[in-house]
Amino acid sequence: MFRKYQYLLALARHHHFGRAAAECHVSQPTLSNAIRLLEDELGVLIVERGQSFRGFTLEGLKVIETARRILQEQETLRQELRRDGVDLPGELRLGVIPTALPAVSHLIAPFSSRFPHVRISLLSQSSRDIQRGLDEFELDAGITYLDNEPLINVRMQPLYSERYYLLTRRSEALRDLTCLSWAEAANHRLCLLTRDMQNRRIAESAFRMADRVISPEVETNSLMTLYTNVRTGPWSSVVPGQLLTLLPLTPEMIALPLIAPDVTYVVGLVYANRQPPVPLARALATVAVEEHLTAHIARFTSETLGKMGIQDPPNPRGRPSVTL
Repeated sequence: MFRKYQYLLALARHHHFGRAAAECHVSQPTLSNAIRLLEDELGVLIVERGQSFRGFTLEGLKVIETARRILQEQETLRQELRRDGVDLPGELRLGVIPTALPAVSHLIAPFSSRFPHVRISLLSQSSRDIQRGLDEFELDAGITYLDNEPLINVRMQPLYSERYYLLTRRSEALRDLTCLSWAEAANHRLCLLTRDMQNRRIAESAFRMADRVISPEVETNSLMTLYTNVRTGPWSSVVPGQLLTLLPLTPEMIALPLIAPDVTYVVGLVYANRQPPVPLARALATVAVEEHLTAHIARFTSETLGKMGIQDPPNPRGRPSVTL
């Protein structure tokens, strides 16, 4: 039964018999026959078939939901039964928003040292995909924004506060500046992340608070593309501080903290609020607390940016400050 559920969930991910079979390392007839047997056992039609995959029946969608829950509970039980108090088995499936990827090693490195037999699968995903992955038992945990858009039925462990910088090319007009307002940043030719990324929605909100409406000339879902477009092109970009810890500034580039409003958001670890919690997710949260990662990441970020001459300015008197 468990294997049939695995085949069914692969089909739910791919909506294609051939690709689902390839993921499961079986032939397409083997996968298709297993799902037919599952339909016979349950007495319902799960898949709408034609010459190719056409979708799932309403009953099939209920079976998929149950299959996800059963397989997750099986994996949770397996981890609980095999844990010896020191190590854990299995695979940790971790979804990470792109802006947090530069910081994720601060968490998984000490985790891997404690639990060397755990395989870690890192997926770059939007915040909405992370929520969906937790809801549908496809992820064990995620790293995402904690306090901007609502998170549902999750436990949270803060990791760091994200603040924002205008990454641009040096110019005479910027020579003596140590920070820049969002209103002033709106006057630049902008290359920003796409609207499906929460970082873009945060930037647009900050521009609105500064009474500015932006129309970026270039949009991308890649942080690396933001960086290279600023480095070699005529554009500027709004980037998180973690990106600057990963990609050093060239002599032609400058990163200015954005103020007025001074906006920060908390990024942290999330995992489903179920009983019992997934042991690997719970262990990951424990590592974050015991390794004092919030302080560690803050110190690392400050020191790294400081070496590049990037200093967070004090909040000037009279300027609005928003910490969300």
